[in-house]
Amino acid sequence: MIYVFDDFELDTSKVELRHKGRVTALEPQVFALLVFLVENRDRVVSKQEVVERIWNGRIISDSAIASRIKSIRQALGDSGTAQRLIRTVHGVGFRFVREATASSSLISPLHDPHLEGAEPAIENERPSIAVLPFRVVGALSPQSTIAEALPQDLTTELSRLRWLFVIARASAFRFHSESLDLDKIRAALNVRYCLSGTVEVLSNGMSVSVELSDTQDRGVVWSDRYHAAIGAVHEIREEIVRAVINALELQIPLNEARRARLKAPDRLDAWSAYHLGLQHMYRFNMEDNSVATRMFERAVALDPEFARGYAGLSFTHFQNAFLGYSNNIDQSAQLAQQFAAQCLERDPTDPFGNLTMGRAFLLRGDLDGGLSWLDRANRLNPNYAQAKYSRAWTESLLGQTTPSQCDVDTALALSPLDPLLYGMLAVRAFSHIVLDQPAEAAAWAERAARAPSAHVLFELIAVAAHGLNGNRALAKIWADSARARAPAVTITDFLRAFPFRETRVRKTFSDVLQKFGFT
Repeated sequence: MIYVFDDFELDTSKVELRHKGRVTALEPQVFALLVFLVENRDRVVSKQEVVERIWNGRIISDSAIASRIKSIRQALGDSGTAQRLIRTVHGVGFRFVREATASSSLISPLHDPHLEGAEPAIENERPSIAVLPFRVVGALSPQSTIAEALPQDLTTELSRLRWLFVIARASAFRFHSESLDLDKIRAALNVRYCLSGTVEVLSNGMSVSVELSDTQDRGVVWSDRYHAAIGAVHEIREEIVRAVINALELQIPLNEARRARLKAPDRLDAWSAYHLGLQHMYRFNMEDNSVATRMFERAVALDPEFARGYAGLSFTHFQNAFLGYSNNIDQSAQLAQQFAAQCLERDPTDPFGNLTMGRAFLLRGDLDGGLSWLDRANRLNPNYAQAKYSRAWTESLLGQTTPSQCDVDTALALSPLDPLLYGMLAVRAFSHIVLDQPAEAAAWAERAARAPSAHVLFELIAVAAHGLNGNRALAKIWADSARARAPAVTITDFLRAFPFRETRVRKTFSDVLQKFGFT
């Protein structure tokens, strides 16, 4: 979208403010605030709205807002005294008071041909999504109301994801899935993703299709279909909301990383660097973890208030300690906690930040302290699969097998393709070892060791489980594989990573691993 006023053009697609065709440099937050004011030029925008839109709801001083308003006025040739374009309504907020015309044309009416070779400005926006009302296929029935109820539920639950900007229902519901015009939706809502769907009610059942689209390249990022009996409307609502939320938590970051790879390395913004870091982080090897760390460091250097960048750094330093990538385990553990704290200083309600703080406590062997942070992460986002899994992991170390199994089963249902799938399966194996059920433990441990990205410590779980189950052949296969991958791995390494509270459980693992040559 291009907004034209006086001799200025505000181009949201290129993230540029142009004066008589020439680009005027603006900091990312200043540009975002100007766009927000221009988009809402028919009313006064409150300070609280500004904080929510520009700072993601963090606690911000009035002077920080005033500083951004001053920068906008300077760029527009305005001032606090004149207030020709930006007017301050004391005690309320701000309003853009100039007439502006909007155009979705990619060709600027003030286009300067001499600027054709200029590079586009760097984007610096978190991913955004609009959830449209679903389309009803076939005859209307009482169950057809799910077509509006589901998007409402999804909008509410997606709003819990602190990294995702969700367009309000009042705006998103102006569009319909019947005539899905992604260009129009992107121009009107300035949104990167669109979630649409269809509901088909049959004589004996119901089918709901959901599709996530990228409004920039008009591609389908993800889609799925759900079925239920005609009388199970409420059950299918809960199932679909849970499944869609967790699919989007996986698919949007993957798509953001794909977009980031298309950018030159020196033009990555904070969000792009963060999502590219996530992709490397979840590969669970030393080299990729190092790349992820550099990406997160770049993200917080570009935006020092970017809470999730610090959570990412906490996660990679946790890996350095947990997987032994670092020569100084204690220092890595300390950094994991330090960066988690820096995330929570900026956004105490970020579930990812609370998750990383909980995992940092686990590194110190403080299982009860870690559990309290993981409980908080789950309260902040009840659909957060990795928080459910981490809670289950902690419960298994504490010997709380029943709640552990319940939480890990929920995590597996929420995110069956999760990057931490191997860990979820391993937690289930732990619970059966604690319950002295070696056959069940061996089955789950085998799946865990074979899962994508499973590292050497999880092969040791397979060694222990098969050994306890009396299958020496399989135990030896996994023992040989573990020694080939990490010749120096020891029982001490294993028990440091998995600090079981019960002495009996620790001795069980120690004894069986010794039988297969580990010291």
